[in-house]
Amino acid sequence: MPSSLFRYAVAFLISALFLPVLAQNAPGKVVVPFKYEDINSFQEGMALVKLNEKWGYVDASGREVISCKYESYFTSFGIAEDLACLTEDGWFGFLDKSGKVAIPFDYHDSWPFSEGLAAVCLDDQWGFIDKTGREVVPIKYDLVFPFSEGLAAVMLDDKWGFIDKTGREIVPLKYEDTDSFSEGLAPVSMNDKWGFIDTTGREVIPCMYELVEGFNEGLAAVMLDKRLGYIDKTGAVIARPKYNYDFPGGKYVGGMAVVCLNGKWGFLDKQGREAIPLIYSKANDFHEGLSAVQLDGKWGFIDKTGKFMFPARYEKAYSFGDGLAAVKIGGKWGFIDNTGREVIAPTYDDVLSFAGGFAGVKLNGKWGFIAK
Repeated sequence: MPSSLFRYAVAFLISALFLPVLAQNAPGKVVVPFKYEDINSFQEGMALVKLNEKWGYVDASGREVISCKYESYFTSFGIAEDLACLTEDGWFGFLDKSGKVAIPFDYHDSWPFSEGLAAVCLDDQWGFIDKTGREVVPIKYDLVFPFSEGLAAVMLDDKWGFIDKTGREIVPLKYEDTDSFSEGLAPVSMNDKWGFIDTTGREVIPCMYELVEGFNEGLAAVMLDKRLGYIDKTGAVIARPKYNYDFPGGKYVGGMAVVCLNGKWGFLDKQGREAIPLIYSKANDFHEGLSAVQLDGKWGFIDKTGKFMFPARYEKAYSFGDGLAAVKIGGKWGFIDNTGREVIAPTYDDVLSFAGGFAGVKLNGKWGFIAK
């Protein structure tokens, strides 16, 4: 039989060979150092970061591929379609993922690229450019929204309509307000009431509501008499307006919609039934089959039957992303999996949810990124 010394030597050799590899791949490994004042989640393999009051981008290795020398931007958007929209000396332009200027800083304002075109502004007038910087829709509108489903909302002389990617007017500019197309329909306002049109401009749901939100999963939130309900794409009422409208959200996610009535939260299914009773102090949308809810002052996670997957014991919780959820306990943030197992210990002062395999985390006043 092998001697004890031999077994010890083999165990030591295995540890020396494999433990460093395991450590490199361990959940929570720091991939971007803690040195940034602010950050955004990873998008398209890059993350927006702020250093010394200037913005740039890092990649997953922590390398600053776009130096932190640019001014503030709409940080909620990040990079889009391989191009980053940033500002320099008050002018907007676009950089590619190597940091090279793709479209010069020649504009007073801009939206990120969407469906191959970006809205840009000069002297308070808006139009659209392609990725070569060519002006494909004349800069002549008072305001525009990015393209969605092949159409963009544009405003001229206080009236809204829609154009296609050639600049051709598809929906006449006659509405008081509008929003982008979603699932083939767009909200429009006429005489202070909201309804929906299709991509030909036909009014498929009359302008009769006080407010509406775009369609998601075939249903849309509407407000009538200052109460929220839901309709389908024919305009049929799925859930009569009786819920509070004074909260963000209102869209169906994962087949469920979070609603609030008299300070209590619960969920409707797609038939408009209260599938999960309105008993919670707060609730988030379902993601990856689970929802973060607060009950009796503590946060936990329920499935779509309303069953707690493990005891509610957290001070705060975020929705699941990439298979992990951020939770706060003892004043610090960490991450758990969907069984409640602690995957990354509660160490951090603040966090962002995992996206693309990485999560932003804050420690001692500075932000960095960890890997899943």
